[in-house]
Amino acid sequence: MVVGGGGGGQKRSGGEMMAMASLFNDQQNPIQQFQVKFKEVETNFKTWLSKQSIPVEAAVVSTMSGVQGAFIGGLMGTLSPEMPQAGVDPQAIASLKQAQALVGGPWVQARNFAAITGVNAGIASVMKRIRGKEDIESAVVAALGSGFAYSLVSQGLQGQPMNAITTAAGFAVFQGVFFKLGERFSKPSTEDPFYTRGRTMLVKLGLEKYEKNFKKGLLTDPTLPLLTDSALKDANIPPGPRLMILDHIQRDPEIKGKRK
Repeated sequence: MVVGGGGGGQKRSGGEMMAMASLFNDQQNPIQQFQVKFKEVETNFKTWLSKQSIPVEAAVVSTMSGVQGAFIGGLMGTLSPEMPQAGVDPQAIASLKQAQALVGGPWVQARNFAAITGVNAGIASVMKRIRGKEDIESAVVAALGSGFAYSLVSQGLQGQPMNAITTAAGFAVFQGVFFKLGERFSKPSTEDPFYTRGRTMLVKLGLEKYEKNFKKGLLTDPTLPLLTDSALKDANIPPGPRLMILDHIQRDPEIKGKRK
């Protein structure tokens, strides 16, 4: 009895030591701690953003993307010389101003990249909320808007309308070509008919990486109205995404209406 108890105590002590060692290693790994914390903040932010109205989401996404674009543009501007305009033919001024997006100074590039990325991301988020998917139509519409915004900030109100139209059309064509090339060279995914609605929901929420969890847990489309927090937890889905999924089901009349 005593020996058995001592062995059990040694086992428990060994388990406690392993736990303490693991905790010590985690504490000694600030990069891993930062990654976990960043992922938690990102999940909470997506949960909050998915509950906002379309105008609020578009404004937030546009602002964040615009700030990122301005930073990238300003950084590129510090690495490229200012394009000289002395002696330039007056008919080429409009084209020269558009070319400054790539060869202008930090302020020029920051301004133009902020307009391009901000407007593109804002329109894309609105199209995704309305249509529930990301496709070439949404990409082309977002590119049209960003092209027009770029033409507006680079030329001003005195710019020729035809230049704005051609710039927007050029952005749309390039975006459409790149989108199609991405589809062509990306790995085709086999669509499972039992998980079509679930996959659409996950893509809409930006949680498509958890599709494999749905399949492993056999959470097919007919089970969506019956999903609970414990069922999603058993499928190894973290708390943040679980909240987003359950909230979406509650607000989706087509799914919620099937709950008996």
